[in-house]
Amino acid sequence: MAIAKAERLMNLALCLLGTRRPLSKRELRESIEAYLEAGSDDSFNRMFERDKDDLRELGLVIETVENLDGEVGYLARRDSNRLPPITLDAEEAAALGLAAKVWQQARLAGAASGALQKLRAAGLPEDVDPYEVHGALEPRIPVHEAAFEPLMLACRDRRPVVFDYRKASAAHPEPRHVEPWALECWRGHWYLAGWDRDRGAERVFRLSRITGRVRTRGTGFTAPVPDVVTVRETVAGWAGEIADRSALIRLRSGAGYPLRAKATEVRELGDGWDELEIPYGHGLDAWLVEFGPDVVVVEPAELRADVVDRLRAVAKG
Repeated sequence: MAIAKAERLMNLALCLLGTRRPLSKRELRESIEAYLEAGSDDSFNRMFERDKDDLRELGLVIETVENLDGEVGYLARRDSNRLPPITLDAEEAAALGLAAKVWQQARLAGAASGALQKLRAAGLPEDVDPYEVHGALEPRIPVHEAAFEPLMLACRDRRPVVFDYRKASAAHPEPRHVEPWALECWRGHWYLAGWDRDRGAERVFRLSRITGRVRTRGTGFTAPVPDVVTVRETVAGWAGEIADRSALIRLRSGAGYPLRAKATEVRELGDGWDELEIPYGHGLDAWLVEFGPDVVVVEPAELRADVVDRLRAVAKG
């Protein structure tokens, strides 16, 4: 279905760009095979209006012209749809080269390399090597998860997905039905933000916890996509990075160095234990569970209860 629609949009764009006079809906329907196969005038009109809106959203300037007889026609003038010459200075070219090198470990490496070759043909300065290393440190964004590429395509095409997901506190994965919005890398891990259909709410998923294959579903989105998807802020909040209160925990001596780094106060209790005050935010219970028997929550009581519940769930398997 996606290929058929892409071909239909391409044919419509070529017709509108190739004509010297406005073409009516009737003429466009007779010129494009997919429109001829439309079952009725109503289905054709709906299809044409959607395609016209999609092309405009992609950046094609389509003019609507009414002739002397009152008939409406459409065309896309070449001068209105011609990009200006591409001019890049040395700093801009270096930035593009750096971006391409960042993606060398991902499946996007080929696309990034091809884009740079097209820019070179379009006027990229010959004395600039976009792949030249400009420092001792070379930034990279590693993408090892097999789920990355199908999720990236699903985000681009606005297609719902189904995958098996294992939560940090669960022993076995569960199926999740998600409308994917955006992917983002945060502290070395990739996350997907989207609408969880089963829970009827926005959720963020860590790609390394997705098991098995990501399957796409042909149905459209049921929830509106927000204008801004703040993956990092959401993950930071869930990870306890955004906190407005404190928790008191006991930590075994010589253990839990990440917790010690976040602590606002540390007191030695003796007998191999220390007492720490740490920022308390959403998701802190899941983080504390990872330290197992080295951590005991003193207060607040709600945090202690959440940690105990998670430990019991893991023990039950």
